[in-house]
Amino acid sequence: MPDPLIESAPAKVNLTLRVLRRRDDGYHDIESLVAFADLDDRLSLSPGGKLSLIVGGPSAKQAGGGDDNLVLKAARALAAARPGIVLGAFHLDKRLPVAAGLGGGSADAAAALRLLARANGLSSDDPQLYAAARATGADVPVCLDPRPRIMRGIGEMLSAPLSLPPLPAVLANPGVALPTKAVFAGWTPAAAHGIAADLDAVAGLTSRDELLQFLGTQSNDLEAVAVALKPVIAEVLAALRALPGCRLARMSGSGATCFALFDAANAAAEGAEIVRGRFPRWWVRACALGGA
Repeated sequence: MPDPLIESAPAKVNLTLRVLRRRDDGYHDIESLVAFADLDDRLSLSPGGKLSLIVGGPSAKQAGGGDDNLVLKAARALAAARPGIVLGAFHLDKRLPVAAGLGGGSADAAAALRLLARANGLSSDDPQLYAAARATGADVPVCLDPRPRIMRGIGEMLSAPLSLPPLPAVLANPGVALPTKAVFAGWTPAAAHGIAADLDAVAGLTSRDELLQFLGTQSNDLEAVAVALKPVIAEVLAALRALPGCRLARMSGSGATCFALFDAANAAAEGAEIVRGRFPRWWVRACALGGA
């Protein structure tokens, strides 16, 4: 038997998140600067035979492996668009926390589409891959080619990839799941930050200090809603902001994972050790944010 094909599914971090409006279809238009962490789930595919999925790893129980898993949903969406493609057996090593604002399920689905493209000789920019990504979930398109971008609409409108300087970071999740739908349901226009991200300006930020200064002018419009639903998020943010050398701390996506940004990787590593020591039950990782 040939060796399985393997793909990384890196965590997505929303460095900024503006919610612009609630749409008539119940979704929300957003604008978000997205980067990816050098932390991931791992997905493998043994091509051929019936479509299946086995989930293992530290977060396997929370992720589940049933028909509603986004890996299977993505595979079925692509198979519907291209009848007769080779499917096969997926194995997901689930390392990232679930319902955590890191786009883990979406990253897994995007990795599944990349694996199926490789197994079937499809181009990485095949329009049907992106159509299947859009059909699977709002965050899947940006995860298909995991490089920094600005995403708009409900996530389907993507800028060209951005060349951002890597950002040393600490990610911390207190172990509470926070469904995206519940957080968006609590958003009101009064929570909007009101300062638009200037795409041209972001693309021209070449130094880490310039990028950090820009990020300081932005926000996550869902942060206050998430804190109201899960007050422990405020404790996470306070712990991160108190770390030596922390330049900025913010919630990612719809939470509950928060990130702290630093000037240097050693400061981030030391910060992660401090948080782990104080809160041993939290999921805490030092990483770099940028492109996968």
